Amino acid sequence: MSEVKRIATRESYGNALAELGNEHEDIVVLDADLAAATKTGIFKKAHPDRFIDCGIAEANMMGVAAGLAASGMVPFASSFAMFAAGRAFEQVRNSIGYPHLNVKIGATHAGISVGEDGASHQCNEDIALMRVIPGMVVLNPSDDIEARAAVRAAYEHDGPVYMRFGRLAVPVINDRPDYKFELGKGVVLREGKDLTIIATGLPVCNCLEAAEKLAEDGIDAKVINIHTIKPLDEDLIVEAAKETGKVVTVEEHSVIGGLGSAVCDVLAEKAPTKVMKIGINDVFGESGPALELLHKYGLDTEGIYNKIKTFV
Repeated sequence: MSEVKRIATRESYGNALAELGNEHEDIVVLDADLAAATKTGIFKKAHPDRFIDCGIAEANMMGVAAGLAASGMVPFASSFAMFAAGRAFEQVRNSIGYPHLNVKIGATHAGISVGEDGASHQCNEDIALMRVIPGMVVLNPSDDIEARAAVRAAYEHDGPVYMRFGRLAVPVINDRPDYKFELGKGVVLREGKDLTIIATGLPVCNCLEAAEKLAEDGIDAKVINIHTIKPLDEDLIVEAAKETGKVVTVEEHSVIGGLGSAVCDVLAEKAPTKVMKIGINDVFGESGPALELLHKYGLDTEGIYNKIKTFV
């Protein structure tokens, strides 16, 4: 069997920006002195006249992006998730969200898979922060193909968009002819009747593997990939909950305010269902190799499988 192709979604972000830049003259990319890490350097090399390095001043960068959007350009403001969603929250809220400007935020290095950079850089709160801003679209792609599609969809959407990308190379799981990315629509990756696993971002692949292990135990799990956390595919989630009677959410993010909270909000109102949330349990991360951290915090295949087994 050939080795599974692995690509970090931050790499996908840089490549997609460069490709879109060839097609659209109104795209401008901004970065906060992290072009090599966020991979916006790929765009810079291809389109140096439309790249702006704002320096280590993320709040100012969001203001510049707002001004460019108000002038008719389509800016992609890029930095680590901790800085794009955290340090610059006020500017994103007041200068981009409040006037509903057409700014796209590319946030890389999200979650504990940032690894050795430690708790100060492992942003497990960004989805919660961004989804609470009125009118903000929140995207969290699971692999290279989905990340590229998400960048293109963000450009085509009129309004602010927050995109979450990772540092760790992840398997390509959406490499199939029938794959279609549609803003606000979840993707059923595996059918099942005993429970529904709803996942987003990096853990989606691990959830598929966990579902196969569960099948060996006679547990038939449906797996749904939610790449758009806001607006959420409420119809798909409600339908799956009614079909299977149990729901597990999985995310590389705090269990407070992220995908799990969004799913629970919907189900509490429209289809009360027993739910277990798998993610970061109200703690900060720590420094260490990414794969070891994912194992310690129960977000690898084994951890997800074991938690679901106890739930079922």
